[in-house]
This record gives sequence, structure tokens and C-alpha cells, in this order.
Amino acid sequence: MATATDQLVGFGLVAFSLVLFVYYTLWIIVLPFIDSDHGIHRYFLPREYAVIIPVAAGLLLLLFIGVFIMFVMWKSRKHAKKSD
Repeated sequence: MATATDQLVGFGLVAFSLVLFVYYTLWIIVLPFIDSDHGIHRYFLPREYAVIIPVAAGLLLLLFIGVFIMFVMWKSRKHAKKSD
């Protein structure tokens, strides 16, 4: 059973993901149909960032995964040499 802290962290992550999804969906799908002089456009970045931010986040994620795998392989090789 999860502790109260685990449940709170999980709820926070789900809420953050939901807010991010709704914001991005409004930004990409709804905003192009609203006049450009409407006040809601103040709350959103320019549309170029709709592509740049996810691509940068994906590349950063791949970098972290690659560094993690490299670190784990390096540690396991170092551990295997000690046992030989």
C-alpha cells in the first residue's frame, strides 16, 4: 500500500500532466481559431515554440537515458572486473 506522501506526489504529477496537456491542446488546436487580437493570446507563447519545446524536451530525455545507460554499464563493468 502506498503511503500518504506517495499518493500526494502521484496526485501532483497527474495534476501537473493534466494541466500541461490542457494548456498544450488549447495552444495548438483551439488558439488558431481565435482572432489574433483577442486577449487570450497573451497567455500563450508564439506558435514556433509549440514545436521547439517538445523537440528539445525529447532530445534532453534521450540524453539523460543515454547517460544513465552508460553509467550503469560502466558501473557493471567495473564491478565485473573486481570479481575476476
